[in-house]
Amino acid sequence: MIDEAPPNTHAPSRRRTVEWADPRPIAAAGQSLAGIDFLRALLAEKIPAPPAIQLLGIAFVSVDPGTVSMRMPAAEYLFNPLGSVHGGSLATLLDSVMGCAVHSTLPVGRGYTTLEFKMNFLRAATGRSGLLTATGQVIHSGRQQAVAEGRLSDESGRLVATASTTCLVFDLPEVGKQGPTG
Repeated sequence: MIDEAPPNTHAPSRRRTVEWADPRPIAAAGQSLAGIDFLRALLAEKIPAPPAIQLLGIAFVSVDPGTVSMRMPAAEYLFNPLGSVHGGSLATLLDSVMGCAVHSTLPVGRGYTTLEFKMNFLRAATGRSGLLTATGQVIHSGRQQAVAEGRLSDESGRLVATASTTCLVFDLPEVGKQGPTG
């Protein structure tokens, strides 16, 4: 039980405004293009980034068949109560690069979803970490599943986290029909 109220430690509030595009046309574009073409259109900003990517401040860096890189600032709007970037934000960045690496290998009419995800945190990402860069690379791409690995580094090149994923690969439903997840 706390006998005294803690001292007022509230810092002046900050504000971050986020705008995003309607995700339905983004998803439709993703289903109507080969994965590499869709991701290159995102990189060239011909298609707006999905809302989750915009919310976290993630930006595409490079897209090649089987390999995708993105960056995210180690910004205080992503901090946990301990003053470092929340692990869920780092996980989202790594999940994104690995999933997009898989997506980059898929032809029109094929989709994917994450089945399993494992992450190893190696050091905290703090305000001193600068711009965080994650790269995902496909290790195996089969008819029904794909495996990818990811690496996340801080601005000075120090490894912050690694991850691996297994993705389910499937035929997309025809336009107007219900998808595999309902």
